[in-house]
Amino acid sequence: MKAVVVGGGPAGLYFALLAKKANPSDQVTVIERNPPDATFGWGVVFSEETLGALRDADFESYDEISTSFARWNAIDIYFRNSRIRSRGHVFTGISRKVLLNILQRRARQLGVDLVFGQEIGDLASLREADLLVGADGINGRVRQAYAEVFRPTQVVHPTKYVWFGTNLALDAFTFIFRRNQDGLFQVHAYPFDARTSTFIVECGEETWRRAGLDQASERDSIAYCEELFGEELNSRRLLSNRSLWVNFVTLRAETWHHENVVLLGDAAHTAHFSIGSGTKLAMEDAIALVDALRRHGQLEAALTDYEMDRQPVVERFQAAALESSRYFEDVSRYERFDPQPFAFNLLTRSGRISYVNLTLRDPAFVRSVDAWYAAAATGSANGAGRLAPPPMFAPLRLGELRLANRVTAAITGEDTARNGSPDEGHLRQLLSAAETGAAMVLTEMTAVSPDGRVTSGSTGLYTGEHAEVWGRIVAAVHERAGARIALSLGHAGRRGSMRPRREGIDRPLRQGGWTVRSASPIAYTPHGQVPRAMDDGEMRKVIRQFTEAAELAGGGGFDLLELNLAHGYLLASFLSPLSNQRTDEYGGSLANRMRFPLAVVDAVRSRWKGPLAVKLSASDWMPAGFSLDDAVTVAAALKQHGCNLIHAVMGQNVAEARPDYGRMFGVPAADRVRNEAEIPTLATGNITTTDEVNTILAAGRADLCLLD
Repeated sequence: MKAVVVGGGPAGLYFALLAKKANPSDQVTVIERNPPDATFGWGVVFSEETLGALRDADFESYDEISTSFARWNAIDIYFRNSRIRSRGHVFTGISRKVLLNILQRRARQLGVDLVFGQEIGDLASLREADLLVGADGINGRVRQAYAEVFRPTQVVHPTKYVWFGTNLALDAFTFIFRRNQDGLFQVHAYPFDARTSTFIVECGEETWRRAGLDQASERDSIAYCEELFGEELNSRRLLSNRSLWVNFVTLRAETWHHENVVLLGDAAHTAHFSIGSGTKLAMEDAIALVDALRRHGQLEAALTDYEMDRQPVVERFQAAALESSRYFEDVSRYERFDPQPFAFNLLTRSGRISYVNLTLRDPAFVRSVDAWYAAAATGSANGAGRLAPPPMFAPLRLGELRLANRVTAAITGEDTARNGSPDEGHLRQLLSAAETGAAMVLTEMTAVSPDGRVTSGSTGLYTGEHAEVWGRIVAAVHERAGARIALSLGHAGRRGSMRPRREGIDRPLRQGGWTVRSASPIAYTPHGQVPRAMDDGEMRKVIRQFTEAAELAGGGGFDLLELNLAHGYLLASFLSPLSNQRTDEYGGSLANRMRFPLAVVDAVRSRWKGPLAVKLSASDWMPAGFSLDDAVTVAAALKQHGCNLIHAVMGQNVAEARPDYGRMFGVPAADRVRNEAEIPTLATGNITTTDEVNTILAAGRADLCLLD
């Protein structure tokens, strides 16, 4: 086989030497536009898993690489004049230039032809090779030449960063957060030999411009950053190697091969530098491609196998890298945190490290987080040496209500209520939920009126009889399970007059239905009933129904009342611009769309004296729909109107949405609302393990979790 590799970085060189090693008779050529001793950037980082893959692929280069490593197992986090150290994180770093030199020597030793200083113009002549490998990076000529086939997409991140070196030999992966008169800056730094470290500085674009760094030379940028981080640099210098301020770009390609052309490494994909996986992924691509070529005699089969093997792996890393990058882009959200939860939040930012994982890596650090959390929950002095329970067992106070732990369970109901009255099935469900150990159980949405029901079998609270039955259920949950019970109160709006859910979701009643109402005359589904747009009189009637139900709930002994502003029901239909197309004072701007829901909250708050929660769909998951930014604004307003807790959920405001119900999908919404609107939140969305609960709580992403 004749193989031509465009690009002499780690991906291209490693593929070339492995391909030549696998088949010495093959002709393998690497063409690189730069001279052999040119490199940009400073050090690269490998995990222990990657080192094992390098060892198995080519022991000779691995042996030389491993003797050049800097090794460490700690992460240092400098925040608010404190240093938090977490151990048990094994890293190895190496100079990028040293790595390239090792790979070049090994490639030559195996007989690879290395051509440096040659620009690639027309790729047509290179296509005469049996295999053309594009390993020429994010701006690569190969991918660009066949863009219509590879179909790349690029996401430009909003922050600016600059890649320095420093002659300070750090002994830990180091994060530094520093605010000055211009704004917040952060550093990602790590050693890569006995004398030198990588030192990446990142900040928001507004901060970058305010500091004058948009007009600064390399020398000026170095001077600014040396002064800003002088304490951590300990009088050492920052070093430049074409160190310019840029925006990181996350690249994805829909496919990685076309006929005899294939992409490797940054030519096919990039992952944000905050998880340090770019070189790792590139070299693992090379290993996988050579393995696929070895397994298959037919080129198309080999390239398809390579792509199917690597794309899912890379996509997982890119997802983690995007979570990590978003953390640093929005880190000001957590500036009011104490150092302990701030550090835990940072370490668990990408989802790859959890509470249990950190407990195995650094039990002392997790014990200190537990102690801080318990002290904050109880108001006691923070005894660092005290053995405290995990965060999920810390109590929580909402107004006068004290919850014994941070876990909530909810029921869906059985659609078996008669005329709105709950039955023994509801009691069994609530008791079963409480027996899980949850401190509080939450009812299904309970209607404030007969025409506020979702189905003919939905529960209600609009008569004295309903109140008596609910009172017996509440007493039983208190006495037999020892749990608190919360009532979810709402009005179905345009999602009402439906068949019982056992017959399907959102299927209108064939007969015996009732007129439904909403913000605008827009049916929830194509086959649904077109609702009547509410007028002022109907709004006053609904407000009265909510207040009467709240009074009945108070008499029934409920511990917490939750108003439903979610999932496309009546109050949510006013919030979403996709379901509210009114032209009066209740439509148009978000302030207008909030008007009626806030009027309901005010009326209920005037009658309900206990803690008040609101279930809020934090995003429509649709273009031009209700967004997370809107949810933060609404949550802040709800706080001003007496709300104690936001139960953040996602989607279902419009039936056309295509939600992404992944692992813990609702947690980012709970995080943003909690830490931007500064109100306690209940996190939901495929939270299935106690490890996930403890991770969410210890990181300050929510105050309660609904465990599915």
